[in-house]
Amino acid sequence: MSSVGTRSAPDTPAASDEQRTQWIVFIAMALLLAVAPAVIYPVFMMKVMCFALFACAFNLLIGFGGLLSFGHAMFIGAAGYASAHSAKVWGFPPELAILFATGCAALLGWLSGLLAIRRQGIYFAMITLALAQMVYFFCLQAKFTGGEDGIQSVPRGRLFGLVDLSQPLAMYSLVLVVFLGGFLLIYRTIHSPFGQVLKAIRENEPRAISLGYDTDRYKLLAFVLSATLSGLAGATKALVFQLASLTDVYWTMSGEVVLMALVGGMGTVFGPVVGAALVITMQNYLAQLGAWVTVVQGVIFVFCVLAFRRGIVGELGAWLKKSL
Repeated sequence: MSSVGTRSAPDTPAASDEQRTQWIVFIAMALLLAVAPAVIYPVFMMKVMCFALFACAFNLLIGFGGLLSFGHAMFIGAAGYASAHSAKVWGFPPELAILFATGCAALLGWLSGLLAIRRQGIYFAMITLALAQMVYFFCLQAKFTGGEDGIQSVPRGRLFGLVDLSQPLAMYSLVLVVFLGGFLLIYRTIHSPFGQVLKAIRENEPRAISLGYDTDRYKLLAFVLSATLSGLAGATKALVFQLASLTDVYWTMSGEVVLMALVGGMGTVFGPVVGAALVITMQNYLAQLGAWVTVVQGVIFVFCVLAFRRGIVGELGAWLKKSL
């Protein structure tokens, strides 16, 4: 709890070295993503970045706030529908469609957060799952969502009326900017005084309350921010695939993002990115196995939980600290 206060914890030399290392890794990641389309199918990489942002947003809530949500699919899915509908039916340009959908996710996060944060632990998780299922059935029954067919043939349009997003590299550049911007926002949040209070609430909420912090307010802000960034990922993904479907709002999507965070390393900066890349790669290259993909994912999940208790990035970081 010593990290709670007006100044954030990264004032020590060790913390400064860690942040310097994280910046180096971030620059390397950005460069790799920038050149990736030259060797990897761009649509696959765009999918990875969208889900990586989704996983990072989820990690902000569970890894640093200690709040396990089983309903995050409602944010990425609802934003996907909002982005697709506004672009196809209302004729919104891509930038407005993404902003509108992100705002819808933020509003949904605020409304659902007001109900969910009143409870803790499994009760919080079950409330978010129940709310997500309500959103799923709404999307299933509402006329504008297209039911089981979803919203198809969503136009990508022209960014700011200039850049034709039907060109793969143009769309890739937009997704890259969205992902890096969202990642940097999460990084700044984690290393801000607000992020330090979140960690304090995760470790010992009664102590944080005794120090005068309105923990419900902090948890609500974290929930809304996580929902907003999840919506940003969903809105962008809808334009990438030109489709919004029930798959993204179904409860299994909430399970997948939990898997991504756990495998990569909850409470780490880059863990969700690694976890999302691993899960999406498995889904893509093991697709010929059909329903067995789920079984393979389950086996890998169990193995990672048993062998890498802190996730891939968490274990790697711990190993590097011991070796240095």
